[in-house]
Amino acid sequence: MRWTATGLLAVMAVLFITTHGLLGAHPAWGYVNAFAEAAMVGGLADWFAVTALFRHPLGLPIPHTAIIPENKDRIADTMAQFLRENFLTPAVVARRMSGMNVARAVGDFLVASPDKGEEDTRSRITAGAAELMAEVLESLDPDRLGNQVRSGLAGQLSKLDISPLAGRMLENAMADRRHLPLIDGIIRWSGLTLEDNEEMVKDIIHRRANAVLRWTGLDERISASVLDGLYKLLAEVLVDPDHPLRSKIEEGLQKLAHDLQHDAATRERVEEMKRDLLENPAVAEWWMAVWERIRLSLIRRAREADTGLGMEMRKGLADLGEALKQDERLQTQINRFARRTAVGVATRYGSEIVTLVSETVKRWDATTITGRIESAVGRDLQFIRINGTLVGGLVGMTLHFITTFL
Repeated sequence: MRWTATGLLAVMAVLFITTHGLLGAHPAWGYVNAFAEAAMVGGLADWFAVTALFRHPLGLPIPHTAIIPENKDRIADTMAQFLRENFLTPAVVARRMSGMNVARAVGDFLVASPDKGEEDTRSRITAGAAELMAEVLESLDPDRLGNQVRSGLAGQLSKLDISPLAGRMLENAMADRRHLPLIDGIIRWSGLTLEDNEEMVKDIIHRRANAVLRWTGLDERISASVLDGLYKLLAEVLVDPDHPLRSKIEEGLQKLAHDLQHDAATRERVEEMKRDLLENPAVAEWWMAVWERIRLSLIRRAREADTGLGMEMRKGLADLGEALKQDERLQTQINRFARRTAVGVATRYGSEIVTLVSETVKRWDATTITGRIESAVGRDLQFIRINGTLVGGLVGMTLHFITTFL
């Protein structure tokens, strides 16, 4: 376009010189000559104006030329202030965001069909997020992170009154007869414990028996009878759902459920046991071992692109997208949150944003800012030169007509 505008100016110069010697041949040549003369003046004037925006015409330091390079700092401040007053005000941001359904747009993206290319984008997002999680878990101190997680859990557990909760759970379980497997387990555990400690039971009976029983060997027979009786009792309780001992156990469980909810002493003992458990070093060591296994498992699953967290995250994103598309209430909540967030960012950080724009433009050298602005609007500026050439010619021809007939 610069060559076109310059070429048109050259054509007008050639036309002016050519027609200057033909003025007396015919009156029409006067109009052509006047057109060419005025067109050269208009074209040169607009060339000077356009050139003066970006550089000194012909390299001459004429005042008020090279306007953009000489005033780039002021231009940067003006651009930043214009951006701040017209785009980053809370009212403008809120009005623009009120017409946007951000949640629906996100939902459409998350459930878009693979042939549109979004599936690959979602895969990259989830893979990047999973890899970031793995790198974070690897970079942080495992012991320190584990202790922080343990402290957080311990803090929440210390605030939780578990006694009433345990009491209601036990009460509900008994109401639904779901405590029976627990009783059976207790009975079996008692039998196994007795079996593992038979020698201890025999030793207790032997030491408590008198010398005559020990001399006659009756203490061993008594020990065997006691053990057989206990085994028989446990077997009867296990197979007989109406055994009296079962009733006693249920009564004890009912009383325990009641005391856990309503007895202050019982609740205090449970709380004390909970505090002792949380402060026990053995529990801390156990938790650190559990945490290390969890951490390594998360790292391994995060790097399993097709079967690990990446796949689960992709499924989760697809489900989230469906929810965002279908649930209008969820859309409303998310859009409201997005609008408030955008308004908050504009309110709190609008000045920092425009300062960033201003400082970035100020850091550009004169050649850079001139080149970028000229590449953006240079084509239209060359049209100004062309229009100035043609309009100037028309004005010159009109003036020639007026002066000829006056």
